[in-house]
Formats: sequence, C-alpha cells, structure tokens
Amino acid sequence: MLGALALPLLAGCGSSDDGGETQAQTSTTASSGPCKAVEAPAPKPEQHLRKPTLVLDPAKRWDVRMVTNCGSFTIRLDPARAPRTAASFASLTKKGFYDDLTFHRIAQGFVVQGGDPQGTGSGGPGYTVVEKPPRDLKYWHGIVAMAKSASEPDGASGSQFFIVTGQDAQLPPQYALVGRVVQGLEVADTISLVPLQAGANPTDGPPAEPVVIESAKLSSN
Repeated sequence: MLGALALPLLAGCGSSDDGGETQAQTSTTASSGPCKAVEAPAPKPEQHLRKPTLVLDPAKRWDVRMVTNCGSFTIRLDPARAPRTAASFASLTKKGFYDDLTFHRIAQGFVVQGGDPQGTGSGGPGYTVVEKPPRDLKYWHGIVAMAKSASEPDGASGSQFFIVTGQDAQLPPQYALVGRVVQGLEVADTISLVPLQAGANPTDGPPAEPVVIESAKLSSN
C-alpha cells in the first residue's frame, strides 16, 4: 500500500487502511465525477497463474491499449530496459487478466494504481517476478511501474501497476519499470481527479465511484 504519499501507497499487497468499502464492493448508477458511471465488477477469486515464459522482441514496439470508463490510453512497454517485467505485463494482458479490473487507489498529484483482481490492493496473479529497475529510472509523469509491498525486494511485481500522474513522483528506483503512457495520458490525469470515498484520506484512497479497466489489448509492430 502507499502510505503517506510515499512508498506505502505502492504496496502490491495488504488491505486498504481507510476503513471504508473497497472499490470492488461498491456500485454506482450516476456519476458526479469526470468518468462515465458504471457498475463495479465483482472481485475475482484468488489467482494461481504460472510465471510466464513469454519473451518480447526488444526490436519491436509493444503497446497495451487500456479502455476504461474514463477514456482510453496506451502504454508502450519497455522490453529493452525491463524484459521480464514487460513480458509479464504483456502475458497478463494476452490472457485478459486486466479486463474488468479496477483502479482501486488514487493518490492525487502522485499516482493512480490498479490491476488487482480483488480490487482491494491485496491481490495478484499468484506469482512474483523480480527485476531490478534501471538505476537511473525517474518516475516522471506518464511512467508506468509495478507496485510492491515494503517487505518485497526491489523490482518485485505481480499484476498491480501504477501510472505517475504528478510531474515527478520522486520515488527511489525500487519499483519495476513497465514502460510509459504514449497516448491518452490525459485519461490517467482524469482518473487522478475522481473523488475519493468519504472517510478516506482526502488525497489518497479508493475512488468513490468505480474506475474500471473495461479491456486491455496487446499489439506489436
């Protein structure tokens, strides 16, 4: 979890500490925020996927297009600098893993975090990939990286990812690199403006209305 606008918010396991309902437990029929109103997907059961063996050709361009109820954006994977992490993200996308998952946590002016099948911040695919990020990695606006818990080693990842929505998250190079948003970054910024649940930290917590990844598709050229 991400705690005080720093490392805890990015944890890939554990439960939300706001004491309210999780995003996956809520639904809505009317929206007061910037996104289309949708029903919250049901939490998925505990996952037990095998660690992927997929290898991405770094000479190709690998994109993941995510469609959400707030709009669509495209993540360009970085298999040259993060071959194992990018391949895991691509493999999960090919399996349809990210379809009907949510952005379960919003840290305004910092990051938006999603990719948990349980929708609480405590779930994952059932495996862990470890790949230390580049030492010179800067978590600037639009960078996509993987969440992890404080107890996990640098570069550990499952399925939870975050998109940096601040100009510079000023995080140490501990979070595995996925790539960057190359199209639709304004959509991630829109997600960061979704109101948070009542009773939560006013700038960091679960959204009051569901933010849903309706589909995620991998392409290459």
